[in-house]
Amino acid sequence: MAVVRSPKDLVAGLLFIAAGIAAIAIAANYTLGTAARMGPGYFPRVLGMLLIVLGAILAARSLRLTGPPLPGWKWRPVLVTLGSVVIFGLIVNHAGLVVSTILLIVMASAASHEFRPREAVISGIALAALAVGVFVIGLKLQIGIWPGAH
Repeated sequence: MAVVRSPKDLVAGLLFIAAGIAAIAIAANYTLGTAARMGPGYFPRVLGMLLIVLGAILAARSLRLTGPPLPGWKWRPVLVTLGSVVIFGLIVNHAGLVVSTILLIVMASAASHEFRPREAVISGIALAALAVGVFVIGLKLQIGIWPGAH
């Protein structure tokens, strides 16, 4: 019987495998198409297969390489990060993309014990500018940039 020497790799591998199976299952009813003419189900299925392969490699690695044990579960980072994403989704249409993104980054950064407000605000501003560039300017999505601009 195989002995797990690296529990972190095993758990990561199993999570990748689960995400890959979920992607394939969700895309099962979408048209696959071909490599030359991809349908809406092509990318999720290929990505799902790649996740399954990566997960299998990590799981196999957990049997050969010795690694640290799993750390204890910490609820605060999970709840703060998920809460910041939910708040972003609730306010983005009213507060605009820039303010919502900065708030998301600052709140999610607060989940870490290494939280530095100044660095979080600077990162938030940089990522807000990137989000505006990609989603509003590049992809032409109809998202308000500033509060009341939509």
